[in-house]
Amino acid sequence: MTGSNTAARRDPTRIFAKNRRFSVHIACMVVDGVLDGCNFALIYLVIRGVFEGSFTMSSALAMTAAVAAVFVVRLLVYGYGYLQGQIGGAQISRNIRVFLGEKIKRIPLSRFTERSSGDYLNALTVNVNDYEQILTHKTGSIVKNVALAVMLITFVTWLFAPAGAIVAAMFLLIVPGLAYSWHQVRRFGARKSAIQASNASAIVEHVTGMQTLRAYGIGGTANERIVESMRAFSDISYRYEAAVTPPGAVVFALVGMGAPALFLVCCNAVLAGTLDAVSAVLIIMLPLFIIKLTAALFVDLTAYRNLSIAKGRIADVAAEVEEQGVDEEFSVGDAGIELSGVDFAYEPGNPVFRGLELACAPGSLTALVGDSGCGKSTALSLVAQYYRPDAGSVLIGGSDSAAYAPERVLEHVSIVDQDVFLFDDSVAENVRYAKPDASDEEIRKACRLANADGFIGQMPEGYASRIGENGSRLSGGERQRLSIARAILRDSPIVLLDEATASLDIENELAVKRAIRNLLARRKTVIMIAHTLPIVRTADSIAVIGDGRVIEQGTHEELVARGGKYAAMWAADRQLA
Repeated sequence: MTGSNTAARRDPTRIFAKNRRFSVHIACMVVDGVLDGCNFALIYLVIRGVFEGSFTMSSALAMTAAVAAVFVVRLLVYGYGYLQGQIGGAQISRNIRVFLGEKIKRIPLSRFTERSSGDYLNALTVNVNDYEQILTHKTGSIVKNVALAVMLITFVTWLFAPAGAIVAAMFLLIVPGLAYSWHQVRRFGARKSAIQASNASAIVEHVTGMQTLRAYGIGGTANERIVESMRAFSDISYRYEAAVTPPGAVVFALVGMGAPALFLVCCNAVLAGTLDAVSAVLIIMLPLFIIKLTAALFVDLTAYRNLSIAKGRIADVAAEVEEQGVDEEFSVGDAGIELSGVDFAYEPGNPVFRGLELACAPGSLTALVGDSGCGKSTALSLVAQYYRPDAGSVLIGGSDSAAYAPERVLEHVSIVDQDVFLFDDSVAENVRYAKPDASDEEIRKACRLANADGFIGQMPEGYASRIGENGSRLSGGERQRLSIARAILRDSPIVLLDEATASLDIENELAVKRAIRNLLARRKTVIMIAHTLPIVRTADSIAVIGDGRVIEQGTHEELVARGGKYAAMWAADRQLA
């Protein structure tokens, strides 16, 4: 991580800090605006020369040279400033993207269940793009036009003070309209952004679940959620535009009234002999340009306020609470695991665990059983550092894992979930994620032990075959065996198995079971969740979870003899067999 992003971790607002290139860009836009205003002074001198009859070829050449010089200087200043603005703005947005990319991996997983995925998706994509528009386009345009407006007011006031007052009023008329417009942006803009994030979440969910939706015949407009999300976004977009547009129309109409006002004032002054005809002609022509300039300012400032909402959304993500713990080497010791006095809840007032006590001896296989929803997977998630307990501790090798960064703890843990996530990459690279420096031979050996070498060999390009988004070109059993291959390649002292054989056909289940046996061939500390009791019968220890705690724990024989919850579950399972 760069030094600027390291500082930003201490103060998230620093990611918006402007750099030297951006400052140069703003300075150049101010100069360009001033030089643009100088053109009106040159036009004034030409008209005066024509009216007074003193305009000659030499003066025409001099004026032409002056106009050309201003144009060349403007071209150089604007070109250089625009380039600096693009580079400077891109550097700032790059820093923001890098920071957010680093930030996302430090946000506790619990936050991803509390906020929609669209919030984070929009912050990293749409919102950063919007903020980049402010940096590379809107700010420079606004600064340039404001400088030009100041030049025009100053120039007209120098020619004829009453006319200067009217021109100033024409520009100031956009202030009340802008205030109302910004109010509408505050009113609807945040709601539009929130609905846009929700819409993004709905679209991602819709696309990801398309196979299921079509299987049930609701892949099209019958899917009420996606249709309603689209409709909500359409409605808020319409209401937003309908609220913001009218103030602009009113402002333009009022600014346009400045034209007859200047005509009347200048004509009276010319007739009274207090204003020369040359000045009057130039001043009367200016409203055509001023109306266009005020319109540009109004639109840019309204857009600036709208795009600024993106900055707030980015700041919200940047200020998210991060995972706690030192980023130092974590020693697992004997790899024993103990959950001591653990309280945990996904939602306040709805606890999953209340004082959970669970001990997993080093080098042993501990199976977790219990009714659906009792918290078996949650217990594994706490060991895997996906979540941190609200109270109590998760001890690994006698050390409190909460004192260390989750990544440092997970260096010693292999996880095989029932829901395997695979990347749209080759077979080899998907396995290599478990050990980035692994050789091709190590990957092949892991796949052989995971009972995956057979189906890989039948693929068109073998280990180089791409497997599709989330392994869409593989069966459930094949995907599961690649997940086990990862765990074998990682060779961690701790293994977590979350119903690895669930939802598989008989053939695949047997293949996966053989792969798991190879995974556990070396002595490791294993915690396993299984959907059928015969699978856990040979476990060194079986923990029965219920009512937010471990009800009983022991070997299969001990628990059956005890006649408690496990014995009842075993008897019921035997009746179904």
